[in-house]
Amino acid sequence: MERYKEYKDSGVQWIGEIPSHWEVRRLKTIVTCNDETISESYDENKEIAYVEIGDVDSVDGIKNYTRYKFKDAPSRARRMTRVGDVIVSTVRTYLKAIAFIKEPDLIVSTGFAVLRPKNVSPKYLSYSAMCDGFTTEVLRYSIGISYPAISSNDLLSLKIPIPSFPEQEKIVNYIESRTSKIDAYIAEKEKEVQLLNELKEAEIAKVVTYGLNPDVKMKDSGISWIGMIPEHWELNRAKYMFVKNKRARRPEDEVITCFRDGQVTLRKNRRLTGFTESEKYDGYQGIRKGDLVIHQMDAFAGSIGVSDSDGMGTSVYHCCTPKGDYNVYYYAYLIRQMAMSGYIQSLYKGIRERSSDFSFPVFGNQYLAIPPREEQDAIVAYINEKCSKITSLISELESEIGYLKEYKQRLIADCVTGQVNVQNETT
Repeated sequence: MERYKEYKDSGVQWIGEIPSHWEVRRLKTIVTCNDETISESYDENKEIAYVEIGDVDSVDGIKNYTRYKFKDAPSRARRMTRVGDVIVSTVRTYLKAIAFIKEPDLIVSTGFAVLRPKNVSPKYLSYSAMCDGFTTEVLRYSIGISYPAISSNDLLSLKIPIPSFPEQEKIVNYIESRTSKIDAYIAEKEKEVQLLNELKEAEIAKVVTYGLNPDVKMKDSGISWIGMIPEHWELNRAKYMFVKNKRARRPEDEVITCFRDGQVTLRKNRRLTGFTESEKYDGYQGIRKGDLVIHQMDAFAGSIGVSDSDGMGTSVYHCCTPKGDYNVYYYAYLIRQMAMSGYIQSLYKGIRERSSDFSFPVFGNQYLAIPPREEQDAIVAYINEKCSKITSLISELESEIGYLKEYKQRLIADCVTGQVNVQNETT
């Protein structure tokens, strides 16, 4: 693709050179910020659609929102938006929660700055703000390690490249014509991943409760989330099967994280995105390789697995070892099935969405199936073999999705910084 004929130094590191006829402007000269806020006199029974920081990222925009009556909404549900606004997270800025507002009457957290364009195309502004270079700049001006935040004044002092308004419109049209195809392809691949995950979970759910012998005589377990089990299997409460360890952390321990996909591993071996290292580790506990780890608040979503490393984690983890001859991997799969069936979430009707409070006493009171040890081992071996192929396919698809998202980000950045000239391109 062709470039512009002449370039000049923008004076901003993340932007680099820009076409010679473009400008660089501070945000405060082209937007207003936080214009509308819900007052305390707002109708407390009126329903609002609330967006929090976890509902947003710079690639996919607003992925979710929650409906509340205003009186039941979080206290930070105060910022009013209009279609065409751009929201930028000013807290936990490493999350890169930036989005264009497409729907009317969304209420967003006070952790967002709501930018209202006045001398710039709204879509052009949103694409500029979503660039990796801009989000890196936001993080660079943020203060704090474990909870980085940027003030509205510092945010508004940041600069973006500004072409003429007709050029902005051309750039927006070009980006949208190209990225719509990329997004459609990504959606297809994500659907394939979802179907493969469902197949994997269904296979695990079947064998951890029915066993491997399709001809075995069955009995009703009397437990709603378990259902029928082989007649020779037993049942017992978890508190008689597992003990919760209370270990002190060691100086050499590294941070371990329990993810919602059931992986429990050193944070550096899995991913860093969305996490910051704590400056203090007061209250952290020791975790050992082979521990059955249950995340008290995220258990409902499947944050249950066996640690693959020695390390340390917060007190939100239940780190358990068996009291008897039990295969911890089998019970990680079984308790994840308790979660995926919706049973754990059903225990907590009053807990906010996407959370639970699966305390150890509550866990300990639940009945678990007990196949003979040799069957536990056989089930784990079957799951590992059967699911490894599915996991490999999922990994390939996720790599492809990741590449497409990176390509999309590069395309947007090249267009809004003038590295390519799209003015004569047809859309």
